[in-house]
Amino acid sequence: MASGSVLDVNDVSVRRAEKIILGPINFSINAGERWVILGPNGAGKSTLLLILATKIFPTTGVVTVLDRQMGRVDLFELRTRIGLCGGLVAEDIPGDERVKDVVLTAAYAILGRWNEVYDLWDESRAMALLTTFGVRELSERLYETLSEGERKRVQIARALMADPELLLLDEPAAGLDVGGREDLLARFAQFSLDPTAPATVLVTHHIEEIPVGTTHALLLKNGVIAVSGPVDQVITSEHISAIFDTPIEVSSVSGRFSARAWM
Repeated sequence: MASGSVLDVNDVSVRRAEKIILGPINFSINAGERWVILGPNGAGKSTLLLILATKIFPTTGVVTVLDRQMGRVDLFELRTRIGLCGGLVAEDIPGDERVKDVVLTAAYAILGRWNEVYDLWDESRAMALLTTFGVRELSERLYETLSEGERKRVQIARALMADPELLLLDEPAAGLDVGGREDLLARFAQFSLDPTAPATVLVTHHIEEIPVGTTHALLLKNGVIAVSGPVDQVITSEHISAIFDTPIEVSSVSGRFSARAWM
């Protein structure tokens, strides 16, 4: 994708009843950037992700995704340019669907194989993505028979099937054991090295789940941005301790972060 802005969030806020649960916030994401959004429970991460995925509208402010302003564009068309991996999609994937078809159907932005016709390019891309994330041999299996780790890899392959310009990942490593988490993060880091890979936003609770290659970070607390910028300047002991209200020591080795409480 050409250089330039992929996402612009300007003075965005979300109100529920009489309470503002998010915002006002401002930030931008450019092509080639890999962002992580981090914060405690209730910080507003899920609400922000729903806005970025064009699933909900903000109460106030302007959101521009891929040069299209929400509220002034056909959202169905826009969503075909956004890859989404997380609970919003996972809970709707038919358990009796073949793994290959779970990925293929993303080409039409649908869930569940029906009467669509897929060409050789579609088939080849689906198998290539399953290979990239280490689940090619599961292509004929039913989705419901997969482990949680296998499902996460299939979900990411599905999110990338339509060659999106923006990829949104909602806690992709949640629920995985250490081995599954490390394998997934290593594969994702390798994929991100591709210069044609889409701009990425990953939402997580844990700094250990930030993959190598992440360029920027945004920390949320109480619905507002506490700090954002280059990842090494944001994921620090001072900032992480402040947003979680606990003394935390952050360390970084070879592009991976870890944290431990200290007294």
